[in-house]
Amino acid sequence: MQAQCSQCSSRIQIDDSKVPERPFKVKCPKCQSLITLPGRSAAPASPGAGAADAPAASAAPPSPGYVPPPPPPSAAAVARRERAAESQNDAIIALAAGPAATALQQALVDLGFNVDAVDDVEEGVRLVEQGVYEVAVTARTPAEPGRPESLAQRLLRLPADARRGLFVILVGEEFRSADGTQAWAAQADLVIHPNDASRSEHLIRATLTERKRLYQPLVDARRRIETD
Repeated sequence: MQAQCSQCSSRIQIDDSKVPERPFKVKCPKCQSLITLPGRSAAPASPGAGAADAPAASAAPPSPGYVPPPPPPSAAAVARRERAAESQNDAIIALAAGPAATALQQALVDLGFNVDAVDDVEEGVRLVEQGVYEVAVTARTPAEPGRPESLAQRLLRLPADARRGLFVILVGEEFRSADGTQAWAAQADLVIHPNDASRSEHLIRATLTERKRLYQPLVDARRRIETD
């Protein structure tokens, strides 16, 4: 697939085998703008296709014990891994617009993160599951009735490996900033009161450093297993 950045007009080449079925997002490697691209399912129908065509035969049910293969990584996940090799990190923010969201986004930028502010929870969770982000910032507020689950609710259902690789920050009036007990109870790595968002850079840096120290033995053990 070939695409063009709407901001800087740079051409973007994506391996067709890595293009998902539905629309997806990718960052421009030049200006870092987030671009939405159509997936494979958006391809035009072949000539003559229509209601008069015979319906396709239904697929046979999978055999017992069948485990479907994992979906291919999205273009955003591939780009994330390439940036990770260059020590670049990505963060996702799903917060209501306001001073706290702005301050937290700036704090992450100052810490060297590429930050995406998202409204599409499904897209955000899909990218989180594929390892696109190292940090996720959101509120614990539940979704409104009839609306999709919030990012915080979806993060609680992540597989163990995906959750261990993600640093979760919850923001809310109910929290005392950097309170370890509250963070543990909320299944987060760090909690921040909105009034403390302006000094969040220090809190995030300190907690990230401590988390990496605690997880380093696990990381080292996994590397030894992978190289053996």
